[in-house]
Formats: sequence, C-alpha cells, structure tokens
Amino acid sequence: MTKARLPAEIWVLIAASFVIALGFGLVAPVLPQFAREFGVGIAAASAIVSAFALMRLVFAPASGKLVQKLGERRVYMTGIAIVALSTGACAFAQSYWQLLVLRSLGGIGSTMFTVSSMALVIRISPPAQRGRVSGLYSTSFLVGTLVGPLVGSAFAGFGLRAPFVIYAVALLIVCVIVFLGLREPAAELASERAAPAFGFREALSVPAYRAVLVSNFATGAAVFGVRMALVPLIVVEVLHHDVSMSGVALTVFAAGNAAVLFVSGRLSDRFGRKPFLVAGSAICAVGMVALGLSPTLLWLFVASFVAGVGSGMFTPTQQAALADVIGSRARGGPVLAGFQMAGDLGTVVGPVVLGWVAERTSFGIGMLGTGALLAASAALWVVTPEPSTIAHPEDPEHVDGHAGDGVDPRCTCDGCPDGVPVERTGALPGSKE
Repeated sequence: MTKARLPAEIWVLIAASFVIALGFGLVAPVLPQFAREFGVGIAAASAIVSAFALMRLVFAPASGKLVQKLGERRVYMTGIAIVALSTGACAFAQSYWQLLVLRSLGGIGSTMFTVSSMALVIRISPPAQRGRVSGLYSTSFLVGTLVGPLVGSAFAGFGLRAPFVIYAVALLIVCVIVFLGLREPAAELASERAAPAFGFREALSVPAYRAVLVSNFATGAAVFGVRMALVPLIVVEVLHHDVSMSGVALTVFAAGNAAVLFVSGRLSDRFGRKPFLVAGSAICAVGMVALGLSPTLLWLFVASFVAGVGSGMFTPTQQAALADVIGSRARGGPVLAGFQMAGDLGTVVGPVVLGWVAERTSFGIGMLGTGALLAASAALWVVTPEPSTIAHPEDPEHVDGHAGDGVDPRCTCDGCPDGVPVERTGALPGSKE
C-alpha cells in the first residue's frame, strides 16, 4: 500500500512552526541583556523570561476554552497576531515595566497559538500517520530554534532592539500564510464547529492521557527546566570551564535530539507509541544522571548527546499519543491545554525544587532526582495500554469505510457499515485492548 500524502495544511503548520521557533531563538538570547539596559538587576532581568512562561501557564485553561468556542483557526491566528504586535512593541519599550507587560502579553498569545496549533495538527493529521506528523512538526521547531541564534548573530550590529522587529515582521508574514493556507469551505468549517466536545475530566478517565500528563511534566522539568538551569552551572562550577562550553553542551543535546526526532515519530506509527515512550524516557533518564556525574567535559558532551537521543525518541511520540486520545473529529481544547500546562508546570517547578536539592547536596543528587522523574514516567508507560489502539468511531478512516489507501490498518471495528458515520454520544473513546 502506498503511503498517503499529507494534507497541504500540515505543511503550512510545519512552515509556521519553523518561523515561530526561529524568531524565538532570535529573541531569547538578547532578552535578558535588553532588560538590563533599563538599569535593573539580574533577578529582574530573569523575571522577564519567567513572566512569559507564567502567563503561558495561567492563560492555558482560557486558551483551551477559546479553542472549544471559537475554533482552532481563529485562536491560532489571533495568538500569532498578539505575539507579533507585543514583540514588535518591545523594540520601542522605554522602561523595564513596559517591557515586562509586553512580554507578558506575548505569553498569552503564545499559549493561544500553541494550544490551537496542536488541535489543528491533531484534526488534520491522518490517524495512521500521527507519529510521522508529530516528528516533522517537532523537527521543524528544533531546527528553527537552532537557526534563530545564527540569524541573530548576523543582525547583531543593528542593536538589541532589532531582533524584536525582525521577529514581529516574520510573525505577521506567518499570519498571512496561515490565513491563505488554512482557509476551508464553509461546509467544512460548519462541520468543525459541530464536532463533539471532549472535556478534560472525560480525558482524565483515559489511562493514556494520565500517562501523557505525567510524561510531559517530566519533560518540562528535566529537558526544558533542570537541564537549562544546571548544565551551565556544572560546566563552570564543577568542570571549571568557560560558560561558552555550556552552549556547546546544549547544541550537542540538540544534535542527539535531531538524530532520532523524525524517525522515532514515524516508526511509532508502525510499532506503536509505548516502545519509544518507555525506551526514550529511560535513555533520557540515564543521560540526565550521567550529566550530574560528569568528571570531564567530554563525558558531559556524551551524556548530553545520550539525553538528547532519549528526548528525541519520546517527544514526538507523546504528542502522537495525545492525538490518539483525542481523535481527529473531537474538539479537545481543554485536553490540549492540560497537556501544555503539565509541561509548563514542570518547567517552572523542576529547576526550583531540584535546584534546591542540588544546592543542599550536590549536582549529582539533583540530576539523579531528574533522572528518577523520567524513570517514573517510563514505568507508568509500561503499565499503560497502547494509545494507538484507542478507537474513535467518528475518525475519517473508521467512518469512510474499510477499502482504499486511506484506511487505518489498526481499525478492527465489527459490523460498521462502510460509509455510514457513527456519531459520538459522549462516551469515552474505548481501547481495543
């Protein structure tokens, strides 16, 4: 059977993801230094970064409800527009407090397009290729974050305000591309609004969703929180190298990530999600513990690569597992918001708690705690039913019959008349296991 081509809208979302990540990589390195230009201390400069993350966390539930009420496309474009305008305005900020408010507004827009983009990817992706799409989407974002600082260095001569203007213009271009590329006929939009709602409490009764929340919390705490906070300190305070070597370590992690990101997502469509979620979490846990025990810089680089490989195995796969839980035809805004909040909460709490542990004991113990969190996530996935076997009678492959190239090979329904839609009655999606 020939693999079906991905919808054009998927490539629009992937391209938009790349530009958004590129701009984030462009702005993030200069933001603390820009804040310091207003005469504030290190803590206040760091608060600019924290305010963005905090607003993402606080506004996530509202974003989920907006997706349910207004639809993914409207919320997606509105979120991008808010980030574009607030980022552009940052370039003209005249005080620290203006910058803080504008970045906080950017956090609201960020959570709006993050939740809605996940919803769009889930809705548009063919169920049998969810892992492949998640891998492509994650890879585009990773490449964007790597290219962003390189682009920023090319514009370094234009001053600290230039990256904000460049990012704002890029986002406005994305708005136009998304508007043109995601327009659909009125009948399709009406169908989207009529799609059955899938609430957070309903999702919590699905074992795979509970496991996804735990694994995304662990991802936020370990990969985006503790690693970013402690690795630079290990490089300087333990290995006694220049802080620039921490940037190399982070790049090596990204290289390990990129090596398996797309492949793992695609293979999870064939072999199931659990092998990659379990193995990836366990490998990343080993890498994180090894980081805390690094006696040399070479050891640190190898451990970073191993942790990156593990992260690359489970990151796209857990997004595909989330899509398996929701299905293609349900409106799951609050479910997606819960997933994002779990990751953001881990990013906020992880560095504080495990950083405190490292300060009171050692970096090795702090990183051991990080590895234990990932190992617990792997153990939970061992006892969780395979997400890709969850049946959604309203999904296109199930509804449209069992013949043809677009059929999901996992569909094992009995007695479903070809071409006859099966309406969702509010019952939980059932597992075929």
